[in-house]
Amino acid sequence: MDQHRRLGPLRGHRTVTPPRVLTVAGSDSGGGAGIQADLKTMLALGVHGMSVLTAVTAQNSLGVQGVWELPAEAVRAQYRSVVDDIGVQAVKTGMLGSAELVETVAELIAGTDAPAVVDPVGVSKHGDALLADSALDAVRTGLLPAATVATPNLDEVRQLTGVQVESEDDLRRAADAVLAYGPRWVLVKGGHLAGDAVDLLTDGTAAGEHWLRAPRHDNRHTHGTGCTLASAIASGLARGLTVPTAVTAAKEYVTGAIASGFALGTGIGPVDHGWRFRT
Repeated sequence: MDQHRRLGPLRGHRTVTPPRVLTVAGSDSGGGAGIQADLKTMLALGVHGMSVLTAVTAQNSLGVQGVWELPAEAVRAQYRSVVDDIGVQAVKTGMLGSAELVETVAELIAGTDAPAVVDPVGVSKHGDALLADSALDAVRTGLLPAATVATPNLDEVRQLTGVQVESEDDLRRAADAVLAYGPRWVLVKGGHLAGDAVDLLTDGTAAGEHWLRAPRHDNRHTHGTGCTLASAIASGLARGLTVPTAVTAAKEYVTGAIASGFALGTGIGPVDHGWRFRT
C-alpha cells in the first residue's frame, strides 16, 4: 500500500471543507507576527488559512532589520488566484506598507463578497515603521470604508485620526473618530492603557457598544498580538458568528495566547498560538 493511501482518510469517513480565510499581510521571518501568526491562528481556530504576501521582512525578537515590498501586480495576482478559484468566507489585512498597496488591497476587498477585518498596522511591536506616512490617506479613504471591522491600537488611532487616548474615558471618542472613515464596526484596542486590558467594540450605536475586559498578564512576550486578534476575528466571521460574538471569542483566544507567550531569542517573544493544545 502506498503512502498516500496509508495516510488517507479512514474508510467511511466523510471529509468536510472548513471555512476559508484569506490573510493579506507581510511575512515575519521570526514566526511571531504577520502571515505566520495569521495562519497559526486560523489553524488553531478550525478554519483553512490562505495568504497573499505583501512584503518580506527580516525580523526577529529584537526588531525589524529590513523590509522588501512586493509589487502591486504580484499582490493582485495572488489575491485573484485564491479568490477566483477557492473562494473566501472572510479576509483579513495586515501590513500593507505603501499607498499603492493600500489602494490595491482596498479595491480588491471592496469587490469581494465576504467580511473584511482590517488591522491598520502602522508600527511593529518594537516601534519599527510598517506603514509609510504617504499611505495614511489611502487607509482613511479606501481601506477603512471597505472594512467590516477595523482593529486599531491606540498608536494607530492617533496616527489615523489625531485622537490621543490617555484613559478609558477617551476610547469612545477614539472609536467615533475611526468610524467616521466608514468601517461598519471598530474595535479600539486599549491594551496600552494601565489596568485591565480593555477594548471597545462599537458600530456607533448604543445597542452596538461592547466593552471587553480581560486581566492583564505579567508577560512581556506579546509579539504578534494584533495580528493574532484580527485573524481570530476573521476566523469567527468565516464560521458565521456575528461581529460581537466573533470579537468576544477572539479576545478570549488572544488573552490565553498572551498568558502563554514564551521567550524566543533575546528580545520580545511571541504569543502562543497553540496554547489550547498545551493546556
